[in-house]
Parts: sequence; C-alpha cells; structure tokens
Amino acid sequence: MAHEDPLWRFLALEDVPPGRSVDFSGRSLKLNAAADAEPVTKAINECNDLTLLRLSGNTVGVKASETIAEALESKSSLKFALLSDIYTGRLRSEIPPSLNSIGGALMRSGCRLVVLDLSDNAFGPDGVKACLELIASSAAFSLKVLKFNNNGLGIGGGKLLAQGLIDCHKKAGESGETFSLAAFVSGRNRLENEGAMALAEAFRILGSLTYVSMPQNGICAEGISALANAFTYNRDLKHLDLSDNTFTESGAQAMGKTLSDLQNLEVINFGDCLIKSAGARAVASALRESHSKLKELYLPFNEMNKEAALDLIRSLAGKQNFRQLHLNGA
Repeated sequence: MAHEDPLWRFLALEDVPPGRSVDFSGRSLKLNAAADAEPVTKAINECNDLTLLRLSGNTVGVKASETIAEALESKSSLKFALLSDIYTGRLRSEIPPSLNSIGGALMRSGCRLVVLDLSDNAFGPDGVKACLELIASSAAFSLKVLKFNNNGLGIGGGKLLAQGLIDCHKKAGESGETFSLAAFVSGRNRLENEGAMALAEAFRILGSLTYVSMPQNGICAEGISALANAFTYNRDLKHLDLSDNTFTESGAQAMGKTLSDLQNLEVINFGDCLIKSAGARAVASALRESHSKLKELYLPFNEMNKEAALDLIRSLAGKQNFRQLHLNGA
C-alpha cells in the first residue's frame, strides 16, 4: 500500500505490498479488556510477513495492550509501527504499562523498525521513560523516522528522548551497526532551551538527519544556537522546520551562519520566529550565493522591514529549483 504521509514520500520509503499490513486507524475503538482487542490480534496473527501496523485513532488500555503484544512477539518482519493517538481518555498511569508491553514485544520479536510514530499521545516524560528501552534496542538500530509530535514531553521528556537516541547510536556501534536516523519530528512539546540543547547534542552525535521538524516548542536564542551548531554535523539536511519558536536576532544570526554549511536544504521554515530585520538579512546573506537546491522558504510574521524582505527576495535570484516564498505578515 502507498502511504499518504508526505514525509514517507520525501524519504522515499518503500510502499507496503498488499496483504502485509494491519490497519485499524480512525475507528475510534475502545480497546479495554483483552476480548476487545481480539479483532486486532486476529488480524495480526493472520497476516503473514506483517510489515505495517497502524492503530492510530483508537484508545488502547493495559489489558488490550498485553494481548496485542502477545500477537506481535512473532512478527519479526514488522517495519512500520504507527501508534499515534492511541491513548485518548486514558489515565496517565495506564500509558507506561501499555508502552512497556508493546515495546517489549517488538524487542522480543526481533523486528527492525524503520518508522516509529507515537505522536498525539499526551504521555509526557513518563511515556518517554517507558519507550527508552525500545529506542535504545536493536529493534531501533534501523530506524529512519521517529515521530514524537504533540506528546507534552516538556524539558524532562526532551532530555530523556535525547539520551535514548545517544544510547541507540552507541549500542548500534558496539554491535557493528550504524544508527542512521533520517527524520526527527517533535513539535508542540514545550522542549524549551534545555530540551532543545539536549536534543542538539544527540543530533550532533548522529550526523545523519535529512528532515527535522520541531515547531512550537518555546525554544529561544540559546536553544536555537545549540541546534544551529548541531546541524553543521548534519550536512545532508534537506527539510528544516523550526517555526513558531523565538530566535530573536542572536539566534537568527547563529542559524544564518549554519545555513551556509547546509547546501542540500530544499525547505526552510522559520515562520513566526521573531527573527526581525537583522535576522532576515542574516538568512539572505547565507542564501545569496548558494543553495541551488532550495525549493521553499517560509518566513512569515517575523517583524522584518521592507528592505530586509527585499533583501530576502533578491537572495533567491537565479535559484532554478525555487518555487515558493512566504513572507505574509512580515
């Protein structure tokens, strides 16, 4: 089956052949007891060479999770675990045991995940703790996409997640493998400076990112500067979205210097980041003589003056692949 997620296409991830996926997404099922999960477990058990499991848009309790986990233990072929929005209405205390059950099953199965999506589950730092063993296990050595979007991570959760990525990188290396995460998505998580700085250190160590999306995290200049430094170690970066954070001039200047090193960028989104006129000129200066692959630049609502906006426009001249510039509300 082809996947509708633009990120899937961006990274050229494989389509899943017919008959190798189990998809219960969007059914609003309330899976409380083991019996409630029987349709899911039956589908998993009957799917030979299960490659993709999508449970998004249902609510899964502890007992149902245990039953689903039992079915997953034999599915070493699983690559795509799409588990966003599966805890609506659940007590916070229910979520870690559920994640432990499912994560433990994935580790025991011997599967090698390519995509793990746990977005839109409001589990905070406790949920991250329950995922750490999975994230640092051999099941995650092959991860290309990790999505923790809108999870209420906060600073503590961001630090835990960063350490999990560092541990995975270390353990993969010790096993003679390479952890080459390509895409990291973690928006709307209140990471703030400390969480962003912890993740920046993980990004520096990984050096493999091509897609980063971290909008609306309350990150200010110090955190932005740390991320900018980390991105210089990820020179294959193609998509960078840090919108709705607070760069201010100093953060924008730091990011402007980094952009000169990121010649593979295709999409830049620094919308609503308070970069102001000086920051806009720093971005324009970085783009003016290079970045031939750039396709889209988003810088709306940044309090820049007319001259700074015109400087940005002039910096895009001659870029044959460029197609979209957004400066609304500049």
